Amino acid sequence: MSDAVSFSGRLIAFLPNMRRFSISLTGSADSADDLVQAACERALAHQQSFDPDSRFDAWIFRIIRNLWIDQVRRKRTAGPHADIDDQEDIAGPRGEADVLARMELRDVAAAIGRLSDEQREVLVLVCIEDFSYRDAAALLDIPIGTVMSRLARARRNLVTAGGINAGEGRSSVE
Repeated sequence: MSDAVSFSGRLIAFLPNMRRFSISLTGSADSADDLVQAACERALAHQQSFDPDSRFDAWIFRIIRNLWIDQVRRKRTAGPHADIDDQEDIAGPRGEADVLARMELRDVAAAIGRLSDEQREVLVLVCIEDFSYRDAAALLDIPIGTVMSRLARARRNLVTAGGINAGEGRSSVE
């Protein structure tokens, strides 16, 4: 199998992870899909710069993050846009159950969205993408202690936003 085919196969197999990370950054499935597409294009164009002895996921997440930062900078000069997910009066095929589930997911997404960019990035990398603290620190180019403190603050902020009581029998996030 040629290197290009194996690289493409690896990229395709990793698409769900790329999309999940992109959604955490953009807050929108459509924007995330655009970000993933741009990341795939960039990864394929620069596949020769990938070191096979390094982590593929860290390399592709860095591409996604850099593209996202570029997009945020460009959006500062653009006007606002409307997202279909913000439309509460659109019901799915199961009616009320779908609307309630979507509202709960929206609440969680909103709580994550209210985290600082730094906390959200660390939360997604460590808790969703299963990066070690060390790997997340390397990807974000920050000390491991900073990863740990940002993650602790992110968790504490989510607990507070969710109204969760860390009573007896539950570990504290502080």
